[in-house]
Amino acid sequence: MNFKTYIEATGKHAIELAKIAENVSRETGVTIIVAPQFTDIEPVSRTVDIPVFSQHIDSVKPGAYTGHVLAEAVRSAGAEGSLVNHSEKRISTSEIAGTVKVCSNADLVSAVCADTTQASVDIAKMLPDMIAIEPPELIGTGISISKARPELITESLKQIRKVNPSVKVLCGAGVTTAEDVSKALELGSEGVLVASGVVKSKDPRTVLESMAGKMLSERKESF
Repeated sequence: MNFKTYIEATGKHAIELAKIAENVSRETGVTIIVAPQFTDIEPVSRTVDIPVFSQHIDSVKPGAYTGHVLAEAVRSAGAEGSLVNHSEKRISTSEIAGTVKVCSNADLVSAVCADTTQASVDIAKMLPDMIAIEPPELIGTGISISKARPELITESLKQIRKVNPSVKVLCGAGVTTAEDVSKALELGSEGVLVASGVVKSKDPRTVLESMAGKMLSERKESF
């Protein structure tokens, strides 16, 4: 769950939302990762016992890089991983490769966003831990990728597996309901990337519970 810079997930609200995610995760057994703003990583990670990710890091080593985000800094603050190349924080292909390497060296999980099948394949070759397929035109629309562009998920998964069988593949953009989650899993996704559908909801707990419940039921059916 990406908190972005929504006021509903800033400061004390970030902690409150992370606690909700922790409770739902504990009740359902479904892994929920939260990605708050940089200033909220440490207080959130101190408060909850679920994975906390940074929303971005830069592919720089410790040194004279004023204004950059250091992998070691977010790791020290309590982050266990980072989003990379989100459509709202796009970076070049070379920067993605460098950031994935920096994440690995800092013992951070890398979750790299990709907007096309070709981008997914190129990123898969960089050996990240996760790839999130997320066409930017659907982000924040409430129209799920799993419904609007299911072929992007299936084709990307097919091509990704040819070059990297082990990377975890998620999908995002417009995921707002349990039905969106169910469809994403049916298409082969191993999880979803969510944001406004939960963060800006009037009842984020209920939304998360329904999504996690669907994830849990789909998992049981697969056994």
